[in-house]
Amino acid sequence: MFYNRTLKRLDRMLDDAINGKFEESDFTETELSRLEAKWKHFLSASQLSKEQLDQEKQNIEGLVADISHQTRTPIANLKLYSALLEEKLKKREDAGGEEQELLQEIIAQTEKLEFLVQSLTKMSRLESNIIKVSPQKGKVIPFVRETVSQIEAAAREKRRYFEIGEADKGCMALFDVKWTKEALGNILDNAVKYSYEDSTIQVLIREYELYVAISVKNKGIGISEQESSKIFGRFYRSEKVLQKEGVGLGLYLARKILQRENGYIEVRSEEGDGAEFILYLWKG
Repeated sequence: MFYNRTLKRLDRMLDDAINGKFEESDFTETELSRLEAKWKHFLSASQLSKEQLDQEKQNIEGLVADISHQTRTPIANLKLYSALLEEKLKKREDAGGEEQELLQEIIAQTEKLEFLVQSLTKMSRLESNIIKVSPQKGKVIPFVRETVSQIEAAAREKRRYFEIGEADKGCMALFDVKWTKEALGNILDNAVKYSYEDSTIQVLIREYELYVAISVKNKGIGISEQESSKIFGRFYRSEKVLQKEGVGLGLYLARKILQRENGYIEVRSEEGDGAEFILYLWKG
């Protein structure tokens, strides 16, 4: 009888904790056995830890939102003043090359700062579940072609070229168009950034029983085996590419987005022989 009563009370405590309704005051210390008392203190500590974690997440989200808001106007002003200065330098006959170089560096750093703030905001909102990823059934081929077309012109300027392989035009998957475009765009951008000049980036679509896979394969510096497990971490950047533009959030965001859609991403690479990133979209 005592054994069954204890089990029922432990079960109730656990249910309350799982449902977020656990209150320490609901369980009087004098009425509990030693085991129940230990269980109560453990769940109380766990509930407190959860509340503290939730509060920390809210604080971080609030901080990032403040940073995003407070930096918007200064960044816009920097871009405006840089454009005005660029116009003035064009009209000056005595403007030197050093002045132009300094101006271009200001413009580049301003763009980098804007990109960093935007990436931090996206990351924070995804992690805090403020942004909802809403997968819908859609055709994969048109989506891939549209996403590639948005980066193709910039890639050609850098002498990198895209080749999209043939696939079943009717293949469907569940994905949020806006956020999956963000994920695929990050992968395509990296493929351009780390490819050799005059090389071709292959984009292939393969259909499997549960997933549609989008493969992006480039010919470039590749990724070492030791780094393959690290590249999806926040702000991770290899020492080999520190001189390249970027902040180390693109792959992290891509993986987060795919996870929200019941998909995933993997990398296949050998150092010095390019890399292949494969995005798996769940068919539902």
